[in-house]
Amino acid sequence: MSEKSFNYGVVKEIQGSVIVVFFDKKLPPIYQKLVATLDDQRQVVVEVEDHIDEHHIRGVAITSVQGLCRGDKMIDTDGPLTIPVGKGVLGRMINVMGEPIDNKGKLEDIVAWRGIHNKPIKLMDRNVNAEIFQTGIKAIDLLTPLERGGKTGLFGGAGCGKTVLITEMINNMFGRYDGVSLFCGVGERSREGEELYTEMKDAGVLDKTTMIFGQMNEPSGVRFRVAQAALTIAEYFRDDLKQDVLLMIDNIFRFIQAGSEVAGLMGRIPSRVGYQSSLGQDIASLQERIASTKSASITSIQAVYVPADDFTDPSAAETFAHLSATVVLSRRMASQGLYPAVDPLASSSKMLAKDVVGERHYNVAKNVKMVMAQYEDLKDIIAMLGYDELSDQDQAIVIKARQLERFLTQPFATTKHFTGLEGKLVELDKTLEGCERILSGEFLSVNPNAFYMIGDISELKTDIANKEEEKEQKKLEENTEE
Repeated sequence: MSEKSFNYGVVKEIQGSVIVVFFDKKLPPIYQKLVATLDDQRQVVVEVEDHIDEHHIRGVAITSVQGLCRGDKMIDTDGPLTIPVGKGVLGRMINVMGEPIDNKGKLEDIVAWRGIHNKPIKLMDRNVNAEIFQTGIKAIDLLTPLERGGKTGLFGGAGCGKTVLITEMINNMFGRYDGVSLFCGVGERSREGEELYTEMKDAGVLDKTTMIFGQMNEPSGVRFRVAQAALTIAEYFRDDLKQDVLLMIDNIFRFIQAGSEVAGLMGRIPSRVGYQSSLGQDIASLQERIASTKSASITSIQAVYVPADDFTDPSAAETFAHLSATVVLSRRMASQGLYPAVDPLASSSKMLAKDVVGERHYNVAKNVKMVMAQYEDLKDIIAMLGYDELSDQDQAIVIKARQLERFLTQPFATTKHFTGLEGKLVELDKTLEGCERILSGEFLSVNPNAFYMIGDISELKTDIANKEEEKEQKKLEENTEE
């Protein structure tokens, strides 16, 4: 395109990150990328969001607007925001503009720059075969098995362990599956990004990983678009190179929050609890692009912050509808040191069916949940009357439940510098075997604390204490839970 044929506009208003631009000839379409070059050669990038009238558009800045003035010239690039795709992005850390932020120089081996707004694949092209995606984490593989090519949400309030669980999954999955990993940080702290980069580098798996960040200090437009940019890279590996992709998104709530900020800046009327009226559409436009084809898959694991631990919050409720598995992290369990703090009764997975996981796995998971549910019912009686007033049968249920709670804890490789414990990766068969033996009552005389932070059941040390010491320990635990 020659310089004379460019569609030029003039900046008329600057309201924070919102820019109003006047175009005399023709209006650029929605999601078009506009660029203004300042005197210091720095570029201000704006994405079109609204058509105000036949000559004015309202857009959101993707970069800092410092130095931009009314009357400055803005150029229509005749295309949307783009992101680089190709093997050159592996091992690199980039931003939403596709620029490297890891001080390693320019990106090499880039095939093309592709627009970040793409349509989901057609229903007829999707793979609908149910296949399990094992993580090596006992509580997840047993109670909420993940779907290959599916979407999993890690729900929890602040401090419940969502980010730790995601980094552990990345660590566990590198040696187990072919394909590439993509980490998308939406509103991430720079400290978290640096720590993840260092961990991946130390583990020797950086060459199969791409990291893309829209950081917490960047404009809301960046945080709102970084997830779409990550999906564009994932779709290239799935569709062009036929490789499986593991997509980690941390955090979906910050994506929703950024969308709410953009809607507020644009002057749109808010909906429930102050969220944008287009909340459902915003989430669906992202989630529906995550899918499997007949040749490769995108498997997504997403952290979802739950405001004030309220699972009826619209951000959490809208996200639930798109997921094949929901892993709910319990603040109560986290406060007791039971990590990962997976709530066995609130978590669920559509993969937990006999025809998918098999009868043995299904029955073990069902019985574990049943024992946990009975233990929850007995807690009120224990609090009022004491453990000794329970029948022998109920006492056995309490012991089994406490043993299962502790057996489903696990030391993580990514937390070794905090705990001093070597990380454990446990195969599903070993997890099922351990749960079956606990449910059978084989270890009723063993102190539940002996099951804490072990790998498979073969690591259990049964010579813990005599019965008098066990009774004292039980009373201490009851007082703590009260």
